[in-house]
Amino acid sequence: MLLTRESIRNIDKWRQAGIKLPNYDVEKAAEETKENPTWLHFGAGNIFRGFISLLQQNLLDKGLSKTGIIAVESYDYEIIEKIYVPYDNLSMLVVMNLDGTLEIEVIGSISDKIIADLSHSDWKRLKDVFANPYLQIASFTITEKAYNLKDFSGEYIKEVKEDIENGPERPKNIISKITSLVYERYLNGQHPIALLSLDNFSGNGERLFNSIKTIAEEWQRKSFVETGFLDYLTDSTKVSFPLSMIDKIVPRPSEEVKKKLEDLGLERMDIIKTSKNTIIAPFVNAEKIHYLVIEDKFPNGRPPLEEAGVIFTDKETVEKVERMKVTTCLNPLHTTLAIFGCLLNYNTIADEMKDPCLKKLVEKIGYDEGLPVVVHPGVLDPEEFLREVIEVRFPNPYMPDTPQRIATDTSQKMAIRFGETIKSYKQREDLNVTDLKYIPLVIAGWCRYLMGIDDEGKAMTLSPDPLLEDLKSHVSNIRLGDIESVKDNLRPILSNEHIFGLNLYEVGLGEKIENYFKELIAGPGAVKNTLQKYLECEE
Repeated sequence: MLLTRESIRNIDKWRQAGIKLPNYDVEKAAEETKENPTWLHFGAGNIFRGFISLLQQNLLDKGLSKTGIIAVESYDYEIIEKIYVPYDNLSMLVVMNLDGTLEIEVIGSISDKIIADLSHSDWKRLKDVFANPYLQIASFTITEKAYNLKDFSGEYIKEVKEDIENGPERPKNIISKITSLVYERYLNGQHPIALLSLDNFSGNGERLFNSIKTIAEEWQRKSFVETGFLDYLTDSTKVSFPLSMIDKIVPRPSEEVKKKLEDLGLERMDIIKTSKNTIIAPFVNAEKIHYLVIEDKFPNGRPPLEEAGVIFTDKETVEKVERMKVTTCLNPLHTTLAIFGCLLNYNTIADEMKDPCLKKLVEKIGYDEGLPVVVHPGVLDPEEFLREVIEVRFPNPYMPDTPQRIATDTSQKMAIRFGETIKSYKQREDLNVTDLKYIPLVIAGWCRYLMGIDDEGKAMTLSPDPLLEDLKSHVSNIRLGDIESVKDNLRPILSNEHIFGLNLYEVGLGEKIENYFKELIAGPGAVKNTLQKYLECEE
């Protein structure tokens, strides 16, 4: 069996293999989407294919929508060429249950694909879609670093500088491209639209708004855009930037899943690594549990996604939910496991959860240090959410998520995942920031990780991070087993407010982190020994 529109017409064959097919005419939905595009999405990777497209699939299955989603890729064009084109835009979702069973479903709701590159013929089509009055939503999973227009020193990055000088006709940076496309919509009737960030970080909608507004202001200063464009962009009845909280673990494609699909008779299920190091396949393996909470602010209307399980609410509730998840109940725990998983040579998050020290560490960070500062959002219970993360989601052995993947871009995550809790302790009269014990231990672990040496004293590959070279330069003079070599080398990192959202020395944690770090570098095995010491855990 091939994953193509022609092949899935043989319904009986797919059903015999236990694979669920779309309950609608995929080609008709694609035609409807060309005529009346209502939703396009930037970021054609696994979280889109394994979660967001599933939402629209559910609406199409129920007859609650007639159109699909247009997938737009602005970074790694090989995804389109190698995963979308050969499979007629179809995707296969493989849900990996805790008991080892698989639920397999062909996703047909991705009705079209576009490469967002000015040199590609697709660019004209993308501009036409943005000009179309029917378009309701442009959503984004472009990763947090894509929203950053400035470098470590606070200067515009080279690509953004060039875009500011060149104007909306020749954008290179993704935010500049989006701003140019929104300007196209403005010029063609000022039609309303929701620009919906679904990226996994705090205040995502506000960050998107600020980044786009920054480019628009620079262009207006240089008279590249009409003065009315900023009025349009900042009028929430015309252009909205809803906040959202998205939660679904979608790890890299699993070789084990690939084999199981091939055993069912599926062909061409190869896992591909692109030249930009994206690991992708015709299938997406993911956990069953997911959450999506969105501020209900859509000036041109929206699909009835509440029928697919999306929670729509007000801005304040979304902020509480995402703060609960991103700063206390999931993301900090994920980063904790990523850091120590790399140092201790674990290959999966599930295996880490069998380590009594690491399980106890995430429990301490979640229950003891995180929950005291959580504001209950009402729509989800924080303690139950946390219990599900620690007891059900992370230990799932059929979720092949790796600490190495999660460790990517850690410098961009520290301020939100740990800095916000530190700030909350500092602001609360009933809490003392210097009582924090386990969050500082994780930060010390991250500094230890940056040395690129595992707990056995062997060199290890560090995950990509935009600040990696600068960070490594500060720890390059520190030697394993030589506590004296630490000196003031950590100070530029721990005092950096861009990284943590505050100066860790000023809040009284800098020296504590340095002391933990010195224990972590005492020699081979020091990481494990330090965890055992402070967590009082037995192997």
